[in-house]
Amino acid sequence: MPDPASTEPASTEPASAGSASTGSASVEPAGSEAAGPAPPDNAILRLPPAVAERAREVLSGRKPPVTPRDAASVLLLRPVAASRPGPPGIEVYLLRRVGSMAFAPGASVFPGGSVDPRDAEAGLAWAGPDPAEWGRDLGTRPDVARALVCAAVRETFEESGVLLAGPTTSSVVADTSGPDWEEDRQALLDHSLSLAGFLRRRGLVLRSDLLRPWARWITPVAEPRRYDTRFFLAAIPAGQRTRHVGGEADEVAWWQPDAAIRAARQRELRLMPPTAVNLAELGACGQVDAALRAARDLRPVRPQIVEAGGTVWLTLDPDVAYPL
Repeated sequence: MPDPASTEPASTEPASAGSASTGSASVEPAGSEAAGPAPPDNAILRLPPAVAERAREVLSGRKPPVTPRDAASVLLLRPVAASRPGPPGIEVYLLRRVGSMAFAPGASVFPGGSVDPRDAEAGLAWAGPDPAEWGRDLGTRPDVARALVCAAVRETFEESGVLLAGPTTSSVVADTSGPDWEEDRQALLDHSLSLAGFLRRRGLVLRSDLLRPWARWITPVAEPRRYDTRFFLAAIPAGQRTRHVGGEADEVAWWQPDAAIRAARQRELRLMPPTAVNLAELGACGQVDAALRAARDLRPVRPQIVEAGGTVWLTLDPDVAYPL
């Protein structure tokens, strides 16, 4: 079972550090009894009729594909509490999107979202790899890399209350729970304050060294909302707590990756393909430190849409292990 998001403080272990496939409200697993015709190789989902029709229009050239937007998502980690039975392990923070959302309603996702144009603002204090180094890791220009890292930090604070920044290059804010912090979080949400302006006003340094690049997923060409999402890892800083801040989520919880996957297999949790695959790969690391040290293949994962036997399917490359 998941732990409520705000019941335990972050671990004292030193800190070292949504959405790229179909966001349709209803899809059927390729192996379900109602799947109809035999799926093609590597199929993971059968698309519902409305989504399938749009896919046919894009695949046939009747509609142009949407250009994907840059986005950042953060797998926020903590060790399994020492008081809990079993071996040491990882917990990751998941938010369940409200049912009224246009993209991925009801899905459990990591904190994250689209890059805001102001995420590329210069002039903020920065610790850790510089934008040029991040650009090499992320396969993009330094200015885009800066925006992606800033979006990761901003979205994590907006959606969990956790801030990857501190008064010096080697420290992190110990507590972000006061009403003044909430005012700043709301100002970021309503775009009256940029991340750079927020950090400058607070005299804080962005801690890019607390993030680790983890994965990259690009939404299929037939989707009306497409994202080029870079996923990052970060361990929750000691002393900080997540909190349910509402907004786009109606439920938040800490999950062990294998427990989340089991719940999804039992239809108790809705996971989009990038979330499911990232959870499985995270769970294979065993512990937070091992995950933060893991060597990663950051080539983009591009789910494909294929029509076979009059049915439209979502497929993954055979080297991507899909756990559902």
